[in-house]
Amino acid sequence: MTTRTRILEVAAELLAKSPNGDISTRAVCEAAQIGAPVLYRQFGDKNGLLSAVVDHGFDTYLAAKREHVPGADPVQDLREGWDSHVAFARAHPNLYRLMNSPAMREPPASALEAHRILTRDLERAAAAGKLRISPDLAAQMVMSANVGVALMLVARPATFTDPGMSRRVRDAVHASVLTHGAMYGDPDAGGTDGTVEGGSDDGSGTAPAVAARLGALLRRSPPEALSGAEGALLTEWLERVSDAPGAASSF
Repeated sequence: MTTRTRILEVAAELLAKSPNGDISTRAVCEAAQIGAPVLYRQFGDKNGLLSAVVDHGFDTYLAAKREHVPGADPVQDLREGWDSHVAFARAHPNLYRLMNSPAMREPPASALEAHRILTRDLERAAAAGKLRISPDLAAQMVMSANVGVALMLVARPATFTDPGMSRRVRDAVHASVLTHGAMYGDPDAGGTDGTVEGGSDDGSGTAPAVAARLGALLRRSPPEALSGAEGALLTEWLERVSDAPGAASSF
């Protein structure tokens, strides 16, 4: 085991046992049996150490996501991603609070990677015509709600006692960014023409939803007929349409 790994494991253990969710570099040095100069050479300062501890602790969670083979239904992957996020927070409350602390000068790399993984699943949903808005905006909405729920469950468990609260919020947020057919499993909804059988619109035929789908398809397979500049301009226009005010709340 390297010195860096030993320091990280000791710091993670101290953090997990901490009654207030904080650790001192002095305690880490004593537990790891190293001098302060060694710690500072490895991590720079306490903030660097804490950021590395978060990445180290969150890596197990992310490893499973990296290795996960996307299922046939991106919507189900989104639901499972939300649930596994909350489960991790509840299993590692101090680590999770630290990861989302405003005291961190820069977001840990693990948090940024989790956001990229979420955006990737939303890109798949958009390409399948199941998203009302652009994947980027949807990722911001879903992640902020997911983190908010997880933080409340670990920070104020005595207040947030409803065992189904996370699922309720998850479904409410997903319903605002996904088409009705994608959300509720209507086999006739969200076809290639964007309408439900019988002529009713499930949300996938609105201009924002169509723009989100076309944007995702263009990013997946850029057309040779467009130059790089033309493709970038078209993508910008499509994002403006898909993220227009009210797009996520229109049913």
